[in-house]
Amino acid sequence: MRTITITDESITGDKLNELLLEFQTEYITVKELIEARVREEVKKVKQNTGSYNKGLVLPSALEQKLNRKKVQKIDYEKQVYIALDAFMKNGYFILIDKEQAETLDQKFHIDNNTKVSFIKLTPLIGG
Repeated sequence: MRTITITDESITGDKLNELLLEFQTEYITVKELIEARVREEVKKVKQNTGSYNKGLVLPSALEQKLNRKKVQKIDYEKQVYIALDAFMKNGYFILIDKEQAETLDQKFHIDNNTKVSFIKLTPLIGG
């Protein structure tokens, strides 16, 4: 099992959020990284009954209104689509051990020392 550290940063380098992700393989794609991150964030939203609002996953305004006092129901597949689309449209970029990820199918080696930064250029969801 490999655990990597994910850090969200602003374009100025301010750290906004940090989370850990575990992977069973030593090589993953950028797409797999984004999907795993979204999966973890959806899990955090559900565990924190809506108090988690960092990162790539944010419920839509309608979802927030409908689920205000109960565990939020987040459409995982929709959130993955939004996150992948934002990456492809340069809404954010990803640095893996200080090297920029270029494509979703790009593979990279991970170990317990791997550091990944998501640099947000514009608000991704709900701005």
